[in-house]
Amino acid sequence: MLGCGLACGRCRWILPLLLFCAIVFDIIALAGRGWLKSDNDSQESSLWSRCTSPGTCDSLMEYEWGKAAAALLFCGFIILVICFILSFFALCGSQMLVFLRMIGGLLALAAVFQIICLIIYPVKYNQTFHLSENNGVTYIYTWAYGFGWAATIILTGCAFFFCCLPNYADDLLGSAKPKYFYTSP
Repeated sequence: MLGCGLACGRCRWILPLLLFCAIVFDIIALAGRGWLKSDNDSQESSLWSRCTSPGTCDSLMEYEWGKAAAALLFCGFIILVICFILSFFALCGSQMLVFLRMIGGLLALAAVFQIICLIIYPVKYNQTFHLSENNGVTYIYTWAYGFGWAATIILTGCAFFFCCLPNYADDLLGSAKPKYFYTSP
């Protein structure tokens, strides 16, 4: 982003595009049924439920850790959507650049929420359902869980860039003076 110059019109919109990708990844993580799956297809779990056979599903909202994990991921998602909307206003005009660090701070908060969720879920799931005691069955955290981590990594990177962008306000607005490295003898 910094290599092509921030005054470049298409480069300034990379961060909102990345935030949009993170929104899509979070929607997939929230709605996806493939957070955990056994290798023999005897069990499949999402953020919301645990299915042990094709017709037998139990809600994970009966457990406090299930409610906490869902709430943290959903709160992170809501903050992400708010930051996505604010990023358009912040990058449109020079008077709105003051919001860039606030957006970066909110994105960092959303990333912390999602990291906590993505750590609570596997730890407490393993403790609650004693997955290590099932000999011969391997449990795999699959695509929806991976999309949650992908969104979190994008959030972390965008938080860093939004916090650093005010340092390059002149470049962002196109009013920076060119720097010449040539000196006459």
